[in-house]
Amino acid sequence: METSRKHKKVIVNGDSQNLTELPGPFLPPLEARPRPALAMRWTEQAQRLQKEAHVFYLVFKHPDTRWYARLVALCTAGYLFSPIQLIPNYLPVIGVLDDFLVVFLGAKLVRKITPAHVLAECRGFADTAEVRRKEKIRSRAAAVASVAIATVWVLAAVIASALMAAYLRH
Repeated sequence: METSRKHKKVIVNGDSQNLTELPGPFLPPLEARPRPALAMRWTEQAQRLQKEAHVFYLVFKHPDTRWYARLVALCTAGYLFSPIQLIPNYLPVIGVLDDFLVVFLGAKLVRKITPAHVLAECRGFADTAEVRRKEKIRSRAAAVASVAIATVWVLAAVIASALMAAYLRH
C-alpha cells in the first residue's frame, strides 16, 4: 500500500517559470511568516508616523529645500490645524477621511518635489535622532523626581477627597 504525498509547486524568486516542489506542509509556522504592513501593531505604525513627521520637519528646515516644497508642507499642516475645513470633523467618518487624504497627498507631493539628496540626508538625521533618543539613559534623579511628583499628586487627590467627604457629611 502506497502512501501518497502531496507536493505543492511554489514560484521561486518571482519567476513563474521557476517552480519548486515542496513536500508536506509548505507554509512556515505563523511565527516565521512576515507580517503584512496592514497587520503591524498600532504602536509600530505610530512610531513610523512620528519618524516621518520628524523627517518632514527636517526637510522643511533644510536650506536646500525649494520654496514650493516648503509651501506644500506649510499648507498641509495649516489645513490640519485650521478651524475652517472643506468637510467638518464632526461628521463621523468623512470628516477624518478628508484630513487623512490631505496629509497623504501633501506628504506624497513633498516627497516627490524634494530633492533626493535632501530627503536622504533628513532621513539619516531622523534615524540618528531616534537612536540617540532610545539610547538616552535616564538618571536616577529623574526616576526619583518622577516618583516624588506622582506621590504628591496622589496624596493631594486623597486629601481633597477626604476634605470633600467631610464637607458633604456636615
